[in-house]
Amino acid sequence: MIRDGQSADAIEEAARVLEAGGLVAFPTETVYGLGADAGSDAAVAGIFSAKGRPSDHPLIVHVPAGVQGSDALSRFAQPLPLFARKLVAAFWPGPLTLIVARQPGVAAAAAGGQDTIGLRCPSHPVAQALLSACAEHGVYGIAAPSANRFGRVSPTTAQHVHDEFGDGLLVIDGGPCEVGIESTIVDCSRGVPVLLRPGAITRAQVEAACGEALRDKEALAQPDPRASGTLEAHYAPSAKVRLMDAKALQAGLDVLGANAAHIAVWSRAALKSRSQRVVMRRMPDDAAATAQQLFAVLRAFDAEGVKLIWVETPPESHEWEGVRDRLQRAAAA
Repeated sequence: MIRDGQSADAIEEAARVLEAGGLVAFPTETVYGLGADAGSDAAVAGIFSAKGRPSDHPLIVHVPAGVQGSDALSRFAQPLPLFARKLVAAFWPGPLTLIVARQPGVAAAAAGGQDTIGLRCPSHPVAQALLSACAEHGVYGIAAPSANRFGRVSPTTAQHVHDEFGDGLLVIDGGPCEVGIESTIVDCSRGVPVLLRPGAITRAQVEAACGEALRDKEALAQPDPRASGTLEAHYAPSAKVRLMDAKALQAGLDVLGANAAHIAVWSRAALKSRSQRVVMRRMPDDAAATAQQLFAVLRAFDAEGVKLIWVETPPESHEWEGVRDRLQRAAAA
């Protein structure tokens, strides 16, 4: 069931569902999340069951802004290092997740059994309204991965979530997601900032805010903490995704000619096909606009019934790092 996120009654209903141990889907600026009370291991188990997600694959806990957020932060996390506090000041609320040392005895299921936990303060006003209402009901954080079956394409509209889970799930509608890909994840648990997943907040922005160089996860001898959305194969549509440069895309279309079928192409370059059965869509030249469209485009191609999705490889610049990451993981599935 989809409810309007502008309705105070819908927000209160969702808070009561979460307080009772149920699941609610809600919007963030990145993607829609499938939420449960982060403090209840039994409630969090419902997320793993609904998604078909392994229980050792941790979730991100969403916390409110302001004083409620400070209370939640101290409830779930041990004291943050200085560089992590700088990142909180610079980017919360916003699309940045921090992996930090977890307070013992809380949110073990949401953390996938690890001693670390992922925390984020979303900027979407509907998410903040829900988090604030939940805090009034004793739910101090909402554990929420993307609201889709495990490994599949993330949802960026309420309808995407409804298509995935049906009428049995309460979905709070906040409109299309502004960012469109999941948050940047920075590990702050090992004394230095380590980039685990790129997103809309770029490497340069993180480094400028925290005053330290971001380490790549491959640079440290220690194993990374497990984090949401970092599996090699993820974010995948039903069709097979293949990344190619524009020259290779056009060559493939030329070889197949008028017989090409069951193929969708998403490219910045202007390409041509002699087949009327190839689905062609223009990719924006701007990284942020491409990110906002990415998952909706993959879902739309699946709805067309294509078997192959050919995508022009994004540029190598840091602005495109999040889009490249999602497409590479989709292609690996």
